[in-house]
Amino acid sequence: MPDPNNPGQFGNREDTVEQARKGGLASHGHATTELASIGDAVGLLAEQHQQIRTLFAETLEAADTGEREAKFYTLRRLLAVHETAEEEIIHPRARRELDNGAAVIDARLHEENEAKTALAELESLDVDSAEFEKKLTQLRDDVLDHAEHEENDEFSRLRTELAPSQLHAMRRAVEIAEALAPTRPHAGVESVGANLIAGPFAAMLDRARDAITKPHGA
Repeated sequence: MPDPNNPGQFGNREDTVEQARKGGLASHGHATTELASIGDAVGLLAEQHQQIRTLFAETLEAADTGEREAKFYTLRRLLAVHETAEEEIIHPRARRELDNGAAVIDARLHEENEAKTALAELESLDVDSAEFEKKLTQLRDDVLDHAEHEENDEFSRLRTELAPSQLHAMRRAVEIAEALAPTRPHAGVESVGANLIAGPFAAMLDRARDAITKPHGA
């Protein structure tokens, strides 16, 4: 947690998220390791993929309406934080650093926008309906397939291109977004990007993006 008595600490300065997004200037090659075994941005996002997998299972297996609604909300919140952190911090760096990075990231963004549309449709359904369960199962399969593409085509390659200090700095920006993301949906938040969808999930996306780009709520 940031220490309010230490203005120089990461998280207490307005420029720290921008520094983390840039992740330093130089690139250095490093051997790829197990993605979730190192406490950097890649490791954190790989760990979140596992959390997302678990939340999909818990939502589908919920015993009653209240539990399913709560699990579905938690799932959407994590997806909002995770995808926004990738779009604002990880994908731009991968686009610049990786060979054929533009094609790789454009494919990932297409998958992410399809997931956003699917979530908007799910939010309009009764969580106890057969249609909700069918669409959520399909979304789970699509999201986990997307996560596998990210880990193989993007994350592991970033590990070989960036210095550990750069990846650790990027992790701090992701952690700020997660800490400041909303704990409940709040309607009426306008989209800050043309590709965002209407509804509670869109509000979560907006709030997560604000946490990254304006960590002090400015």
